[in-house]
Amino acid sequence: MIEVYLKKNADKKIKNGFSWVFANEAAKIVNNDKEKNGSIAAVYDYDGSFIGKGYINYLSKILVRIFIRKFDSADDVSLFYERIIKANTVRQDIIGGDNYRAVYAEADELPAFIVDRYGDVLVVQFLSLGMDLIKQKLTDCLVKVFNPRCIYERSDAAVRIKEGLEPSCGILYGQMPDRVIISENDLKLSIDIVNGQKTGYFLDQKQNRYALRRYCINKDVLDCFSNSGGFALNAATVAKSVIAADISATALKNVEENAKLNGFTNITTIKADVFELLRLYKKQNKTFDVIILDPPAFTKSASEMSDAVRGYRDINILALKLLNSGGFLATSSCSQHVDMQLFERIIKEAAISSGKTVRLVEVKTQSPDHPVLLTADETAYLKFLVLTVS
Repeated sequence: MIEVYLKKNADKKIKNGFSWVFANEAAKIVNNDKEKNGSIAAVYDYDGSFIGKGYINYLSKILVRIFIRKFDSADDVSLFYERIIKANTVRQDIIGGDNYRAVYAEADELPAFIVDRYGDVLVVQFLSLGMDLIKQKLTDCLVKVFNPRCIYERSDAAVRIKEGLEPSCGILYGQMPDRVIISENDLKLSIDIVNGQKTGYFLDQKQNRYALRRYCINKDVLDCFSNSGGFALNAATVAKSVIAADISATALKNVEENAKLNGFTNITTIKADVFELLRLYKKQNKTFDVIILDPPAFTKSASEMSDAVRGYRDINILALKLLNSGGFLATSSCSQHVDMQLFERIIKEAAISSGKTVRLVEVKTQSPDHPVLLTADETAYLKFLVLTVS
């Protein structure tokens, strides 16, 4: 077995439950064999005490992703089966239903492996070399646990490139139905698994979408970066009017399909760059009672932070200026590198720049089917704030 020995003082976070061993934290590698890339490696601290085992990848900055903490445990089918069962049982206890994130990577002791459940269809992502090499083993476990109609792979995230992997999408098991329709917050949603973002839909905002309804009663609502319309549809259950804006024609077609599916006639779609649209509305003196900002991540790395901060600040300034007195702004960030403290600081700066009196009325995060591993900051990524202006 390949053995990785850490540099002095590089072990504390990992011993506390963090799973990533970065390449620059390794003091030496014994039984080094790059032809076995993706195989199990044992990790030891500087003094030679065993810490854990995980799959190694010489091509990645994350050298090893630990998921086994006992030396005599092996990466056999029973381990994966038990962990998938455990993760799904927790979701059934706290979420229920049949649409949720069933496995959330590091938070469920299965690093770089994601499973989203949409009824009887599972969408999976294998985001590391090690997980990609055991794709069939994991698929067999999912079949045994869920007995799904279809398992579809959406391993097209950019992180795979850093692992030396090409994007990979397609059916792994069963047959894909013509339409995948789920129920969320008593709404029917048609999910575009093949063409939609990530795994087809954003399950992490499920409870936040429902919570937003209380602010939209008989209001004129603007949903920015609408994607397939999760926020717009929830708002439409109580709102006077909803505009869903997105730059993607495919996403807006999905919004229109979902509006029709639920019998809503108060949703209008607009294809536009949101920054440009908000500036146009400002020139037109157009205002709203509620504005929703749920943009894609403005940064994928720490090196892009300054641009991301500027983007979040600018979009929130624009939105705040378009709100009627007493109106509400629901604003989100899914950028992992922008933590809650930084996001709140950005919103405070935006509030000052807008020239309006702004009050924070609600703070939320990702849905509980995306649990946060307290020793892994990377699992806490979603920030959701509701503000009111006067």
